[in-house]
Amino acid sequence: MVQYDYVHPRTPLSITLSVWNALFLRESVARLSAGRIAWLWLLAEPVLQISIMLFMFIVIRMRVVGGMSTEAWLIIGMVFFLMFKRAAVQVQNALGANRALFTYRQVKPIDTLLVRAGLEGFITTLIAIIFGVGGIFFGIPLIPDDPLTVLLVFFGMWLMGLGFGLVSSVAVQLIPKMSVVLGIVSTVLYLTSGVILPVSNIPPPYRDWLMVNPLLHGTEAARMGVSAYYHGITGVDVSYLYKCAIIFIFFGLVLHRRFEAKLTSL
Repeated sequence: MVQYDYVHPRTPLSITLSVWNALFLRESVARLSAGRIAWLWLLAEPVLQISIMLFMFIVIRMRVVGGMSTEAWLIIGMVFFLMFKRAAVQVQNALGANRALFTYRQVKPIDTLLVRAGLEGFITTLIAIIFGVGGIFFGIPLIPDDPLTVLLVFFGMWLMGLGFGLVSSVAVQLIPKMSVVLGIVSTVLYLTSGVILPVSNIPPPYRDWLMVNPLLHGTEAARMGVSAYYHGITGVDVSYLYKCAIIFIFFGLVLHRRFEAKLTSL
């Protein structure tokens, strides 16, 4: 008698995890093999930005910001904003870069976005560790006084980047020239997040207006977590960063659910 082996059907979860694993490996190889020095540029870009800003601060002879050394103040602000920026930009461009994969029914548009966000979070975490070790080696005080707060803010900035990217990824696909508008928005967020400009020097009520930006809460909370002696602005709330991130993620998922068919057929 011939016996047939019964193959158990794969669960939706196992299929999703397999898709994420394949996409993660594909994105990793694509990012690191895009050019001969692609892997080096991942670190060189933030190093150049921080070096330029440090030079400017040295020229104006600003050695301390809010009780923290200028070097530590800049590195913390730029690295934490980098977590948001990298996740947001890569998630925003994920649909256009992976459109050919949507012919496979196992691959959903949202899969490519989530995997890209995860990859950028991993890469930026490595960059942050390198900056931390390098800063300590050069005598820059970057050992956190409150590691839990620093980790919470770092994860919150990643969630904010994911949420912003989810919303903007739909916008750039459905609305022509929306990428130009989002570029302006990103520049405004960069300038109003306290990354390169001490917000404590801005008088009220203008400072209160800037507090609407959740990224400002993130950068300031990160600095206060690294140094207990840092004089941050009043009203900083890490929970506000998380609330805004959750709202963006929710609306981003709703938009992807609503326009899934159109996003795959563009």
